[in-house]
Amino acid sequence: MFAPVALPNRVAAAAEVAPILRGACSLKDPTVEGAWHRFVLTWRAGDAVLAYANGRELARYSQAGVVTPDHTIRTKNYPLLVPAPDAAHLDDFAGAVRAAVQKFVADYQDYFVRNNAGRNPPKRALDPMPRVIVVPGVGMFGLGRTLKDATVAADIAENAILTITDAEAIGRFESISEPDLFEMEYWSLEQAKLGKGVDKKLAGQVAVITGAGGAIGGAIARRFAAEGAEVALLDLDAAAAQAAAKQIGGSALGIGCDVTKPDAVRAAFERVCASFGGLDIAVSNAGAAWQGRIGEVDDATLRQSFELNFFAHQTVAQAAVRVMQAQGTGGALLFNVSKQAVNPGPGFGPYGLPKAATLLLVRQYAIDYGRDGIRANAVNADRIRSGLLTPDMIAQRSRARGVSEADYMAGNLLGREVTADDVAQAFFHHAIALKTTGDVTTVDGGNIAAALR
Repeated sequence: MFAPVALPNRVAAAAEVAPILRGACSLKDPTVEGAWHRFVLTWRAGDAVLAYANGRELARYSQAGVVTPDHTIRTKNYPLLVPAPDAAHLDDFAGAVRAAVQKFVADYQDYFVRNNAGRNPPKRALDPMPRVIVVPGVGMFGLGRTLKDATVAADIAENAILTITDAEAIGRFESISEPDLFEMEYWSLEQAKLGKGVDKKLAGQVAVITGAGGAIGGAIARRFAAEGAEVALLDLDAAAAQAAAKQIGGSALGIGCDVTKPDAVRAAFERVCASFGGLDIAVSNAGAAWQGRIGEVDDATLRQSFELNFFAHQTVAQAAVRVMQAQGTGGALLFNVSKQAVNPGPGFGPYGLPKAATLLLVRQYAIDYGRDGIRANAVNADRIRSGLLTPDMIAQRSRARGVSEADYMAGNLLGREVTADDVAQAFFHHAIALKTTGDVTTVDGGNIAAALR
């Protein structure tokens, strides 16, 4: 076992640390203003990992090189080391992390120049960011453009830790020479792969969708996952969230969460950060449609609607902003509002009033956080088959209007039924529209009465 180092009295949790690490390791895209090349993180904190990370001589044995030559392709030659994070001084930790990353990048670039000199043809430099980060008191993080890639890096690093631990128990661990490491990392067959793959639009990004057990939330989650994002699906019905995540497959994460409870939202976001490293897109979609004539509705009903259809949006947005500011790479706050916010219907005041407040909430976030690169936009949809517009409600409304259900659902200027997938397309548009904020996109097939003025 390694002799331990002294740690702060209260070490910050992985969920607090991960967004700081993730932000510091993100790369600005030089070709698109406002775009970032982000990584997904995965966290390991088993006994062997913590003993290694907390070792007094970590700076020596962790920098000795890889255990097998081919590992350098996945993990680079050594991990990034950062100080133990004192929970009472996270700003100091963030500054130390940024400095450590800058040094790691400079050292890697020097390593490349040194070993690429005189090559014919010359090698193409890989990105200089670490793939493994060791944090005393917290453990180890693997980094990758997808959770799968991050997991591979973490698996390799964890196995390397076991080998180095065994070697250090009987002597000292030594690896191959730097030129040999460079030959493996810049193997010609690996170089040939560069530039052949095209990243998906949301590669490296993490999205949280609330109300994801329903039709619209599920469609948004599926679309974002198909575009390369790691997705966390939150829903009051934990089983529905987990079933929707299972349908997506891969790394999709289903979490039960009552978004009207700030503590539940905080815990869900902490789990997302511990699972993926942070957050880039928050889709505040959960809602329910209370009805009643506004002069007759009881206070309890109206307050209940405001809790879900306004205050929950604020709670989710606040939690997302905290993570996005820790990362320092901007992000997107996306809200499912409603046509009721601008075109209220009779008997829907308990639903429309908080939705109108949420519409102004979107604009306030755009105003207050634009300088942080955080965009806030909304989608107003109408007549979508979902938990709000049930088959019974569709039948009732179509009978009241004397039309067929198909004609009722297509009762718009285009004469086309709007689906949950159409709404998901609008949210995806806002996820990638890097120079749009404070906007409201209407998805209703055309309803002039609901057009913004």
